[in-house]
Amino acid sequence: MLATASAAVAHELHSLVNLLLFFYNKEKPSRKLEAIGAFQKLPMVMPSIDIIGSALRKARRVSPTKGIVNAAKREKNKGAKQLDALMKELAVPLRTYVENFPKKTYLHPYERSLIELTLGDGYYEMVLGKVDALRKKLVSVGKEHASLCAQSSSKREAEERLSQGIQKVEDIFAQEGKVVDDLMGIAKTLRAMPVINLETPTLCLVGAPNVGKSSLVRVLSTGKPEVCNYPFTTRGILIGHIVLNYQKFQVTDTPGLLKRQYEDRNNLEKLTLAALSHLPTAILYVHDLSGECGTSPADQFTIYKEIRETFTEHLWLDIVSKSDLLGKAPVIYATEDADPEQLELMKYRKSGPNGALHVSVKTEQGLHELKCRVHELLNLQMAKINGGSKNQEK
Repeated sequence: MLATASAAVAHELHSLVNLLLFFYNKEKPSRKLEAIGAFQKLPMVMPSIDIIGSALRKARRVSPTKGIVNAAKREKNKGAKQLDALMKELAVPLRTYVENFPKKTYLHPYERSLIELTLGDGYYEMVLGKVDALRKKLVSVGKEHASLCAQSSSKREAEERLSQGIQKVEDIFAQEGKVVDDLMGIAKTLRAMPVINLETPTLCLVGAPNVGKSSLVRVLSTGKPEVCNYPFTTRGILIGHIVLNYQKFQVTDTPGLLKRQYEDRNNLEKLTLAALSHLPTAILYVHDLSGECGTSPADQFTIYKEIRETFTEHLWLDIVSKSDLLGKAPVIYATEDADPEQLELMKYRKSGPNGALHVSVKTEQGLHELKCRVHELLNLQMAKINGGSKNQEK
């Protein structure tokens, strides 16, 4: 009867625990995406040669347990403890690295894109996987040889098994430890990435190469823009700041876009698209109809329509740069189709998209109005960001 009562109590307790777990999991918020800046929090990775050197020194300093009089038992004890220490000195830092490098699924989408553009798709996960596999192998081999050493039948056998165990661990690390250096390189590369502040309204200047984006960043910036470098390009990206009524805004150029399919785009172009896809930015689209940039107005029109249709949710301002170079007749490249039936294209060649502001950095035409409209756009972007934050809190 007592057993039956105990079983009933246990069953009720089990049911209560399950009920509590149900409500805990129901109320527990799902893990949020990391904010931008995860790369700067990556752990410092030691070179593989330093890890193995430090582990060997510490393991060799391990003494046998005090009070063991028998020489064979003392040697067995010392050998097993040293092999166990060697295994732990290698496994612990590797485990720390694996646990503290974030999974890509928990990164901000923009940083995920940067990993793929910089390292190649799958390389980040592959290296972390190999580091963890190395850790598991070292733990297995270390335990195996520590056990063998502890089972030795003589002092000499214990010494031999200790030597064999250390050699085996060293061989494994020599053959596979390069992956730790690969991880160190990944950490160094990612930590050097520029950090974008998601709370600061940002204006991205977008367009074909050489349309004047960098010059406009300098004009719009309150101070001197800084040059931010990405590992996959030798070309720096200008990031400036605009201070308006004590509020700080960001303004940045982006690598130029060419007329081609996404799969044919280079990493610079994909960086531009990643920024527009994943960052809360307003767009200042720059058109150059002068024929000076190297991309024909017809190709620029095609690129523009693609970007406009893709990023419909972004706040947007169109400008035509280098207006001092525009003649009365629109520029038509020899390779272009000059079909007069293409009325939309003919209109674009002449004045750009509807409502586009014409500016010239050289003559300062339209710059005052440009700054006013940019300030309006950034204030709207700030309201949009703040509105999005409030919606997330709800």
